[in-house]
Amino acid sequence: MIATNNMITSLKDNQIFVFGSNLNGFHGGGAAKQAYEQFGAEWGVSEGITGNCYSFPTLDKEMKRVGLEDLELSKRKLYNTANSMPEKEFLLTPVGTGIAGFSLDVIKELFKDCPFNITKLF
Repeated sequence: MIATNNMITSLKDNQIFVFGSNLNGFHGGGAAKQAYEQFGAEWGVSEGITGNCYSFPTLDKEMKRVGLEDLELSKRKLYNTANSMPEKEFLLTPVGTGIAGFSLDVIKELFKDCPFNITKLF
């Protein structure tokens, strides 16, 4: 990973860029836009592996913040994916703290028990 000014500019072959998304799979802003433009995230993929990325939904189809229960379900899916791909390093951005408006404290608490191959970038 190469990072400048706290922004990832390139990935190693074994790295996956985890970004916050919406359930439409529209990657138009923030880390989602970067994932789409730089790391192969596919338009329309709202959750899971896409390109060299993992799409983590924090907004619903109406572009409203998802509930904490939905975040918990998505976290379990991410953890299952990371556990099934131990050779990969998942670079977890502070998902949900931009447009979705979750506080960083909420996101830190959600991801307090990450698998060994998830690197938190917050």
